[in-house]
Amino acid sequence: MAKPPPVIRRHSATALAAYHDLVSLLLDEAVSQIRGTPTPRIRGSRTYWYDRYRVGVEMKERYLGEESEELFRRIEHHETLKADREERRRERARLVRLLRSERFLGVDSATGSLLAAFERAGVFRLGGVLVGTTGFRIYEGELSLNLTLDQAAMTNDIDIASFEKLSLALGESVLPTIGDILHDFKFEPVPAMEAGRVWRWRQTRSQTLVEFVAPSFNAEEGLRELVALGVSAQSLHYLNFLIADPIPAAAVYRDGILVQLPRPERFAIHKLIVADRRRDGSESLKARKDRLQADLMIAVLSEDRPTDLLEAYEDAMARGPRWRERLSRSLQQSPFAAAQLNALRSTGGCN
Repeated sequence: MAKPPPVIRRHSATALAAYHDLVSLLLDEAVSQIRGTPTPRIRGSRTYWYDRYRVGVEMKERYLGEESEELFRRIEHHETLKADREERRRERARLVRLLRSERFLGVDSATGSLLAAFERAGVFRLGGVLVGTTGFRIYEGELSLNLTLDQAAMTNDIDIASFEKLSLALGESVLPTIGDILHDFKFEPVPAMEAGRVWRWRQTRSQTLVEFVAPSFNAEEGLRELVALGVSAQSLHYLNFLIADPIPAAAVYRDGILVQLPRPERFAIHKLIVADRRRDGSESLKARKDRLQADLMIAVLSEDRPTDLLEAYEDAMARGPRWRERLSRSLQQSPFAAAQLNALRSTGGCN
């Protein structure tokens, strides 16, 4: 029997506006913490901004982010933003209350408190991208999706990805260390095959996992070092596609947490690839969950962002025969996603 198409439940226009206001205020808050002189650094074709300030006789630098028109505008007004911090905090708390009243799923207190600790330490500012189902939950605001009753959004695990070269190039590291943060939350390191290198932690009281991953550009998928985050990471093929050009997002908890997510169209296509990679076969629970998430996001993006979705799909298909094989096998298991993507290809992304 053919599966019915995913049911799309939308949040109100009020909730969508509140969410985007929350993200904007969190971005304002990040820049309002500038202590010295904003300074650009050019690396290759990209420009990165740092806050340079003096502590005693020593000059310090704090990474602000990759240059964009939005970041540049905020840097120009950082003194004004600094003066309005308390008013902005109260407004963020009001927006979170509004989103809760609009039945936003948000994140639970255990996940929220850990994400907040990671944000304060600089995990997301220094290149960390929230992936996996915890990231999927936070698309609720970006895509105006009501996920309250959606089983595909249920998880306790937290997966964070970053690029090895970016982490090395930033010249800064999280403080306190991730190991210290996780120890405070009663997580214990899970031993890796290579002694002294840890990329995952398990919480002793709940079995929740926190894992760090990075793209693999080699034939093997060994461990890599994320220098800025101070952890090892399991490298994975296809992950570079997922975390390129991430977007800022807000986890709905307390007065909001600024995180980074993959672009939603990349997340949807990557989920199809991941479903085919599951070692225990195409009918595993995790593979089915991957395809449920992909189906739902493809349904939404086909309506709201068809050009973005088509470009992500064609990008993945153009990356080689192995990519096309994985997508083809996964789409055989996901007839709805296959039909939607075929329709986009036939219309050139116009609906």
